[in-house]
Amino acid sequence: MPEVERKPKITASRKLLLKSLMLAKAKECWEQEHEEREAEKARYLAERIPTLQTRGLSLSALQDLCRDLHAKVEVVDEERYDIEAKCLHNTREIKDLKLKVLDLRGKFKRPPLRRVRVSADAMLRALLGSKHKVSMDLRANLKSVKKEDTEKERPVEVGDWRKNVEAMSGMEGRKKMFDAAKSPTTQ
Repeated sequence: MPEVERKPKITASRKLLLKSLMLAKAKECWEQEHEEREAEKARYLAERIPTLQTRGLSLSALQDLCRDLHAKVEVVDEERYDIEAKCLHNTREIKDLKLKVLDLRGKFKRPPLRRVRVSADAMLRALLGSKHKVSMDLRANLKSVKKEDTEKERPVEVGDWRKNVEAMSGMEGRKKMFDAAKSPTTQ
């Protein structure tokens, strides 16, 4: 059956228009998400960190405030360090488990190999360097074989295959095969 060319259901200009509209909508959504994240961050920081009022405080009150802030910073740093250590431990464990899964499967991902065609001259240039100019015709050294000679040397014998099997069975048949291989038959 001849293949009928299918007409695209949508024109290229329409496809381009839809693509640009989708990109504009995606950009708008991304900007809205970014603004929401910033607002959430500001709300969280306002909730967690009260504003500092340092006006009108005495020297001892300011020192107490600094000590409290340093204590809070130390607690936060310890928590951050613990979380980083847990994350690092978990990523190592995940990596080890992935390797175990690959070992159990017995299959490793092999990179796709690409076929590279290089001429003999280019290969010799790569091996010997660009100083040596060697051109080699590899086909010139091959023997030429005529089909007619090989067909004449081996005449085809058509006979009863049962006789051939009976003649070749046992030690006599093996001896005949050995003798035939030793001295080629000429007819």
